[in-house]
Amino acid sequence: CFLLACFFLKGLMIIQPNHSRVLNFFGKYVGTVKDNGLFFINPLYSSQKMSLRSENLQGQTLKVNDKMGNPIEIAVVIVWKVGDTYKAAFDVERYSDFVKMQSEAAVRHLAMSFPYDNLEDDHAPITLREGGDKINSILEQELTDRLSKAGIVIQEARISHLAYASEIAGAMLQRQQATAIVAARTKIVEGAVGMVDLALKKLSEENIVELDDERKAAMVSNLMVVLCGEKAATPVLNAGTLYN
Repeated sequence: CFLLACFFLKGLMIIQPNHSRVLNFFGKYVGTVKDNGLFFINPLYSSQKMSLRSENLQGQTLKVNDKMGNPIEIAVVIVWKVGDTYKAAFDVERYSDFVKMQSEAAVRHLAMSFPYDNLEDDHAPITLREGGDKINSILEQELTDRLSKAGIVIQEARISHLAYASEIAGAMLQRQQATAIVAARTKIVEGAVGMVDLALKKLSEENIVELDDERKAAMVSNLMVVLCGEKAATPVLNAGTLYN
């Protein structure tokens, strides 16, 4: 009676919420129980516990070259869960290790497919830094294609870290600063030219003073220095005539 009791007690199992049991009968897949509660199954069945809860995967920071060959550092956060228990149990060896390895491969492929920014590739439609939701959607699709064979469902994938590698970070920062300075100077020059042109037209239309070409050139030069200079100009009063 004791042996029979132990044999039948082996058939009892408790399934917690968002968990399941994959049942196997001497090498033959029987089914998966996803309901919660206390169940009695054939004591000869072998069962494998499998969680159906969502899990986070914080990928390690990878150093990889982008599309333009620049070394960058990239890391992602992935939210995933088991969708098909049969594939997760029998189509791959250890599905958790499979998720880690294929996620790293997907991140490397994503980084090599797009440039970090558009400094070197002005015509790039998508960049890693400015891609935003589009890059995340591409990453999610890449992970879904790679992990579907293991029955894994990707719920969300986001880039958590993105930067140039340390060996070129300083040079790239200087390049970005130089680009920003050139863009700002361009706007300043465009505005200064417009203001000088407006000043000359007003002086001519209202007959305030008549200037020859030499005086106009001197006035344009002075105004450009004042408007484009980084520091405030120091005025010099001319107590003589216009030409002395």
